[in-house]
Amino acid sequence: MTPRRFLGQRDVALDAHGIIQARAMGQALAQVSFDAVVCSDLERARQTARLVLAGRQLTATPTPLLREIALGDWEGLTVDEVRRQYPGEYERRGADMAGYRTPGGESFGDVQTRAVRFLHSLEPLSGDILAVAHGGFNRALLCHATGLDLSALFSIDQDYCGLNVLERTGDGWTVLGTNLRCGQATPESNSTPS
Repeated sequence: MTPRRFLGQRDVALDAHGIIQARAMGQALAQVSFDAVVCSDLERARQTARLVLAGRQLTATPTPLLREIALGDWEGLTVDEVRRQYPGEYERRGADMAGYRTPGGESFGDVQTRAVRFLHSLEPLSGDILAVAHGGFNRALLCHATGLDLSALFSIDQDYCGLNVLERTGDGWTVLGTNLRCGQATPESNSTPS
C-alpha cells in the first residue's frame, strides 16, 4: 500500500476514484437548484465542481479563499519523511493545530480566517449555494460555525466528496449535516454545502 502524502495546495487532478465520487455526488444533487456555485481554484476542486454540475447550465466560480491548507515544505511528503527531515515538528504541529505553521505554509488558524472571510463573502447571496472545497478547509469552517476549538478539528470526519450542509441563521451559521454521502445529500433552502 502506498503511504499517504501531505497534499495541501499541490495542484493535482482527481484520480479515477475521485471522478467516480464526484459523478455520484452530482447524481445525488441533481434535483437541487443551486443559485450559485463556487469552488477552490485548485484543479481537483474545479474538476469536482464540473463533474457535479455536468448537464446543467451552471458553472463554478473559482476562488483561492476555498483552497486547502498550504503545507509549504511538507507538501508531497509522507509523515515518516516529515519526521526525518523536520525532527520534532510533526509533534509540535499536533500540540498546536491552530497556531503551528509548517515551513513555508500556513496554520489552521490562518485557514479559519480565510473560511470566515468566505462566509462573509456569501452575505449578499441568497438561495442554495454549492461550495466545493477541501477537507482541512471544511474542518476549519465547521469549527467556526459550531464554536468548536480548532484543536479538535480532526474530530470532524471529512471524507473525499462528502457533503456538509450549513444554513445561515441570523448573524451566524447552523450546521445541518456533516460528511454526508451521496444517499444522504439533501441540502435545505438557504444552505451552503461545502
